[in-house]
Amino acid sequence: MLNDLQASKLTGTSGLIALLGVRRLASQCAAEGISHPDYLLRLAQMELTDRHQRMVQRRVRAARFPAIKGLYTFDFSAIPSVNQPLVMPLARCECFARFIKGNVGPFYPRA
Repeated sequence: MLNDLQASKLTGTSGLIALLGVRRLASQCAAEGISHPDYLLRLAQMELTDRHQRMVQRRVRAARFPAIKGLYTFDFSAIPSVNQPLVMPLARCECFARFIKGNVGPFYPRA
């Protein structure tokens, strides 16, 4: 866990949030009896997730999109030829999840 000197080097709101996340993760792993290598793995995963989120935010700001929109805001009634019951499962990648779960399909050899 970080000592006070190391914690004081983290400045600003994002540094404080990161510090709280690290401490929360450390406490959780200690309570669960997680080994040091597994703790470090979780910490690295947390860092990668945070970096990815910040990268997406930077790119959205740089693109100057007026608003972030998802497929859930799309008006399917405006274009009746678009099949909503087909599009939504594809957007959620449900077809790939079924392949992976069943371990069959184009990505896995059949058993």
